[in-house]
Amino acid sequence: MTRVSEHSFLATNSSGDVSAILTVPDAAKGLYVFAHGAGAGMRHRFMEAVADRLVARAIGTFRYQFPYMEAGRKGPNPAPLLVKTVRSAVAEAARLAPGLPLAAGGKSMGGRMTSTAAAAEPLPGVRGLAFFGFPLHAPGRDSSERGAHLADVGLPMLFLQGTRDKLANLELLRPLLASVAPSPTLTVIEDADHSFHVPKRSGRTDDEVLDDVCGTFADWFVGLT
Repeated sequence: MTRVSEHSFLATNSSGDVSAILTVPDAAKGLYVFAHGAGAGMRHRFMEAVADRLVARAIGTFRYQFPYMEAGRKGPNPAPLLVKTVRSAVAEAARLAPGLPLAAGGKSMGGRMTSTAAAAEPLPGVRGLAFFGFPLHAPGRDSSERGAHLADVGLPMLFLQGTRDKLANLELLRPLLASVAPSPTLTVIEDADHSFHVPKRSGRTDDEVLDDVCGTFADWFVGLT
C-alpha cells in the first residue's frame, strides 16, 4: 500500500504557499525531497515516472512547486527565493514524515538550487543530495562556475549524468567532483541526454534507462541509511 497525499506549505513570506505531493510506500526506507526543473513542475511525466519507480523500491518522495511554477509563470524566481523554498520544503517533508531518513535534490535546476541551499547552511535531517542531471552550465557555454559551491556542501552526493547532456560537460564535471569531500558518486549513463532520453541505436529504451537510474539512486540512498 502506498499513501499519496496533496499538501501546501509556505515557501517564503513574500511568495506565499506552494503545492506538494507526498508519496510514501509501506515500510519506506527513506524520503526524497524532490525539486522540479526550470521548465516543468512537479506533475511533469519525468517527475511522476521517477516517483513511481522509487516507490517500487521503498523510497518515498516529496515533490513540490517553486513559487513561479505555482503562479503559472515561465521564468524562475531569483535564486535566493528558490533556495528559501528548498529549505521550507525540507522542513515540511520532515514534519509530514517524521522518522524517515531524508535525501534531497531534484531534476536539473531543482537539484542545483538544493545544493546551493545546502552549501550555504545545512539542511536539517538531510543525509545526502542526489541530482537527476546536474546543470553545470548553459548549452554551448561550458564552464564549471555553477558547481563551485559543491565544495561547501559537506554531504554525500549522487550525480546521475548522461553522456549526451548538453548542460554538463563531463570533462569539466569529473575534475570538479574530484576536488569535493566527501567524494561524490558520479554515475554516467551512456547515450542519455539531459532528460535521460536515449537514441534507438543505444539498444535501450528510455524506460529501461530510467529503471536503471532509479535503481542506482535507491541503492545509494539505502547505503546512506
